Order: sequence, then structure tokens, then C-alpha cells
Amino acid sequence: MQICKVIGHIWSTKKEASLEGLKFMVVREKDAAGRSPFVAADLVGAGEGEDVLVVSGSTARCAVRNNAPIDAAIVGIIDTCETEKAGGK
Repeated sequence: MQICKVIGHIWSTKKEASLEGLKFMVVREKDAAGRSPFVAADLVGAGEGEDVLVVSGSTARCAVRNNAPIDAAIVGIIDTCETEKAGGK
């Protein structure tokens, strides 16, 4: 899983029947300077600016449940994220 930020949305014509009804968002991995944004199917109703959990590969295809040809899926919206400070303190 990756923590990402939603930075946009995609409007697209339907090219594949299994994609019907899916919403797609543009996301960028958090704290990943220089990395390109990517597209993820939105399964939870995320909005622009929200931090989200994204799965990829076969896990994303299983999450969609209709064998859609996708590489990434948003599976959760992060409300808060707490991590230990450096040094475990």
C-alpha cells in the first residue's frame, strides 16, 4: 500500500466495458519528490486534496472485483496518520 494525495480527476470515454461506472483520480505518492503522478480507480469516493491509501497490481484488480484492466485503486481515505518520531521517541 502507498499513501498518496489526490491531485486531480480524469474524464475519459469508455474504452473497456469492465471500466463502466468507475471514477478515476490522479494521485501522487506522498513525500515522493520528483515522482510522476499516476491514475488510480477511486473505490471510496475520494476528493481532490485528500490523503488516500492506494493498492497496486493484482491487489488493485481484486479490489475492483470485475477483473478490470487497472494498475492502481484507492481503497481508503486517511483521516489522520500518526508515526513515531526518529529514534523511536
